[in-house]
Amino acid sequence: MFTPRRAIFSVSLLLAMTAGASLAETPHLGKPIDEAAIAYWDISIMPDGTGLPKGSGTPAQGAPIYAEKCAMCHGEKGKGGFAAALVSDAKIDGISASQKTIKNFIGDSTTIFDFIRRAMPFQAPRSLSDDEVYALTAYILAENKLIGTNDVMNAETLPKVKMPNRDNFIIRFPDRI
Repeated sequence: MFTPRRAIFSVSLLLAMTAGASLAETPHLGKPIDEAAIAYWDISIMPDGTGLPKGSGTPAQGAPIYAEKCAMCHGEKGKGGFAAALVSDAKIDGISASQKTIKNFIGDSTTIFDFIRRAMPFQAPRSLSDDEVYALTAYILAENKLIGTNDVMNAETLPKVKMPNRDNFIIRFPDRI
């Protein structure tokens, strides 16, 4: 017997079966992207240093850059401002976002470079040269006493910096590294 309820069910079933096929089609908007455009955005840095660009920097070179472009948010010498502190000897005690600093909550030194390069300064992300990013990374590592004040950070030396809390992280997808 054909009822309105059965008709609604039949139409719903038909729509559900055809929805998958229609979702596979694209609206044919835009244009294909070329390799050069992809390369501009493909700036990921792996923990082992894969993807690090050419360039270098020292803590001394990073200090004036920090003072000019970073201190307004992160405070003098990275001790904290309205943005997170970058330099601290605090140990993590429980779960408190205010205790997370570069020294105790970053597992790989290359992560610092990657984040600065892609997101800083806040008001002008991706505006720093690779040398400036290496210098800022060196400055922050030196202020945290993880490298010497005369150490040079580059694609070879940066991945060798062992972060203090490195062995306390569980890598979620180790096969992707």
